[in-house]
Amino acid sequence: MNVLLGISGGIAAYKGPDLVRRLRKRGLAVRCVLTANGAKLVAPAALAAVSDQPVYHEAFPLDGQIRHIDLARWADCCLVAPASANLLARVALGLADDLLTTLILALEPEKPLWLAPAMNTVMWRKPVVQEHVATLVRRGARLIDPVDGNLACGEQGVGAMADPERIAELVGA
Repeated sequence: MNVLLGISGGIAAYKGPDLVRRLRKRGLAVRCVLTANGAKLVAPAALAAVSDQPVYHEAFPLDGQIRHIDLARWADCCLVAPASANLLARVALGLADDLLTTLILALEPEKPLWLAPAMNTVMWRKPVVQEHVATLVRRGARLIDPVDGNLACGEQGVGAMADPERIAELVGA
């Protein structure tokens, strides 16, 4: 199975290489797509090394390829981990303003979209975030709920991204 892993701008992006390794251990092929903020939090070179694939981030590369269509066709499913509040909102609204959101919009409806949110507890509990999540789930997205854990701000609460092993287990099932 081909998994397209989108990594958005949340501190949990540092778990990306571990998640790729765990997905590949299950026999899955993985290609990674970074948002601009995701690329500030995890090194594309690390993702390329563990996935054995190029890492994508440009919506309009100079080589003329139509990446969002090519990647959406290659993928059997798309997993966004971490899915930031910003990414959830953009996808719920159908915005396509970078490579990741554009290819999610281009993903064929029968291909699963998995979302593993990660953010501060206060953000996670905001009604607007919950409305976006409910919209996405109603449209068929598969949610991997955040867990209670240590957050980047030093607090503890619900909002930590699920463990990479749990995510790989769900997506690889």
